[in-house]
Amino acid sequence: MAWRELGRKSIHASALRILTSKAFRDTALRSNLLSSSVGRIRGYTSNSALLGDDTLGFLKSRFLVRRFHASPRLLKRGDEDIVGLQKRKTGKFKKRPAANAKPPCEAPYVPPKLQKNGKSYSDKTIEIFEGMTTLELAKRCGQSVATLQSMLVNVGEKVGSEFDPLGIDIAELIAMEVGVNVKRLYSYEGSIVLPRAPVVTVMGHVDHGKTSLLDALRQTSVAAKEAGGITQHLGAFVVGMTSGASITFLDTPGHAAFSAMRARGAAVTDIVVLVVAADDGVMPQTLEAMSHAKSADVPIVVAINKCDKPASDPERVKVQLASEGLPLEEMGGDVQVVEVSAVTKKGLDKLEEALLLQAELMDLKARVDGVAQAYVVEARLDRGRGPLATALVKAGTLVCGQHVAVGAEWGKIRAIRDTAGKLTGEATPAMPVEIEGLKGLPMAGDDIIVVDSEERARMLSEGRKKKLERDRLRKMDEENKLEQEKRRQKEEKKQELERRRKDGEEISDSEIIEDEPKRVELPIIVKADVQGTVQAVTDSLKTLNSPQVFVNVIHVGVGPICQSDLDLAQAAKACIIGFNVRTPPTSLSLAAAQANIKIKIHKVIYHLLEDIGNFIVEKAPGKFETEVAGEAQILNIFELKGRSKAKGADVKIAGCKVMGGHVSRSCTMRLLRSGEVVFEGCCVSLKRDTQDVETVQKGNECGLVLRDCLDFQIGDVIQCLHQVNKKPKFISSESGAVRIEC
Repeated sequence: MAWRELGRKSIHASALRILTSKAFRDTALRSNLLSSSVGRIRGYTSNSALLGDDTLGFLKSRFLVRRFHASPRLLKRGDEDIVGLQKRKTGKFKKRPAANAKPPCEAPYVPPKLQKNGKSYSDKTIEIFEGMTTLELAKRCGQSVATLQSMLVNVGEKVGSEFDPLGIDIAELIAMEVGVNVKRLYSYEGSIVLPRAPVVTVMGHVDHGKTSLLDALRQTSVAAKEAGGITQHLGAFVVGMTSGASITFLDTPGHAAFSAMRARGAAVTDIVVLVVAADDGVMPQTLEAMSHAKSADVPIVVAINKCDKPASDPERVKVQLASEGLPLEEMGGDVQVVEVSAVTKKGLDKLEEALLLQAELMDLKARVDGVAQAYVVEARLDRGRGPLATALVKAGTLVCGQHVAVGAEWGKIRAIRDTAGKLTGEATPAMPVEIEGLKGLPMAGDDIIVVDSEERARMLSEGRKKKLERDRLRKMDEENKLEQEKRRQKEEKKQELERRRKDGEEISDSEIIEDEPKRVELPIIVKADVQGTVQAVTDSLKTLNSPQVFVNVIHVGVGPICQSDLDLAQAAKACIIGFNVRTPPTSLSLAAAQANIKIKIHKVIYHLLEDIGNFIVEKAPGKFETEVAGEAQILNIFELKGRSKAKGADVKIAGCKVMGGHVSRSCTMRLLRSGEVVFEGCCVSLKRDTQDVETVQKGNECGLVLRDCLDFQIGDVIQCLHQVNKKPKFISSESGAVRIEC
């Protein structure tokens, strides 16, 4: 450092070096000070004597001070007046006032916005495959390799290089731990790929003959056995055609409540048969089925059914379909149209030909070796066999005895049965089967994944359950924050309107915020025969929510009503709904009656929704509104003068005739003149002839006195107002869609 260097050397040498430096020689002081200064410095023998010389005082102030600088350039900052640099500013810094400076004022308060949770889980989906490296998985998950390696240790995997391959099951476990969704990709390289049967889903509006058409194709009578004459389950079966080929059919319900079932059917199918009744034409669920097929990118074959009816008009149906954007072959498109009749079996051979032709154009093939990929079509709980899943194999071969992970459930396949109920050892692609041996009931729409061991299946199941719980909690948190934000905005608007009202501003009726009516919570427990109907009933009940009644489905389950359902209903004061389940035993029914628990059991979705809708209307508190109970016109005016203070003030009596409804003494009266309100108050006296009465009906004459009102004129109208509690209405459409209208 520079100051250390000056300290080690004598002041004589320092002063001489400074005086003989180039910077000093270049200054104007060179001629006057150089010769005398050098001589004086050499004449002193001590530092104290040198510093005591007044002539050399400039050395003390300019050069003989210790500079805490590390470079010559910084050292020069103290010599600006000598070396010609700009002089430093001294004194305390003071900010220059602005020319347009204004006095400080209080800023309006702005409430802070709700901050989003920084650790919220992502909704993104990544693709995983067998043999992907840790580095590749880390990039797709957006995490570091070290983080993923620590997770691998937690799941019991050996940690090696970041380029080591991972199993697809381990990759899914890690991705779920991170909080992202996964989509499995399978390689067909080196596999045996063979042609397979097409999977055809029959869709359309309710009561358009979908099941009857399938009965005609497979020579059965399923439609006659169904409750209410409508399909309420997703059925899967194989139909052998007259040509020798086989087609796997999925029969979907047409009721509006089973939208999720139709979406699942479109997701796993190859071809959609859109059934449209020739007499009804295009209906709401017809359009919904078209939308599902387009979303899944599945080709459509139109079957115009009921062509045997006198009111049938196939040409009108074709025009309606074309107007909805469906490119028919007759109009230059690629969608085949077949006119059929399930009753007379007309056109069934043409429908079979159209389906096989469409399948041939698609060149449907599947891998037949290796682990199986399957899809849960439906799931139910059997009393003797436990959880059962109706599955459709997409690729590979499903073998009895394999360990599987099905959604958030797992198990070992104990038995496989075909659509006829016969035991089989394996299931090949496009084959619908029923499997048993699962530890729990899966959700309809879950994928079936074959794994190596029971431990791996259990790990996948537990990981998926944890992720489902995290997603559920995150969704609840987001909904709560959204509700809080809505309440905050509403409160701010109320405060703003109150401020404007105090300032004398005029507020329009559209700006006034009405107080929300009291909302009643209706807790419900849903039990049904299969997983798909549980979801359908639950989704339909949620559509019955209204501003007055909140339908809270607190528990759902598959199977009959049991004692635990009664205990939960008693604790939560809930109603139990059973769909397609047997009536509970007498002991349970008596216990429910004693605990005042309502149990409603139905086998037809129409009746269930209507019953629950009326129950909701009964529970709703309603909304009080002012209505006109009757009107009376003033025909004459009578005036009574008050003779003394004891007899009271002057009184005006309006002689009226009731023109409509009735006039009651206990109601509020409104005086109208030329359609405008003149007065509104209570009635203190109502007489007919000379008798006091409470009510005067239409067509009768009466006399009435209004409190604090003396401004009557002949021709004025007096309205009788009363408060009416209006209950919401249950509305059901032809398609089966229901809602509560307040």
